[in-house]
Amino acid sequence: MAERPSRRGFAARPADPESWIKAPDAPARGADSALNTARLTIDVTPDMRGRIKIAAFRRGMTVADMLRDLLAREFPDDAREPS
Repeated sequence: MAERPSRRGFAARPADPESWIKAPDAPARGADSALNTARLTIDVTPDMRGRIKIAAFRRGMTVADMLRDLLAREFPDDAREPS
């Protein structure tokens, strides 16, 4: 039987966080993969998840689209850091 490759580095912290953050992610699969190439994972309570899904449904959009719009409003491309 062949040995499975080791996955030791899967959750390892990067040596240089700046270059790790700026490094491109692997291309996403899917219809809109050219537009959305980074994945963001957050932990929310089950109650909040439900509220988010209901809000998206009422607006006639997907949760992902609704959250992308929210993040784009909160963090516009031309945002400048306060001095």
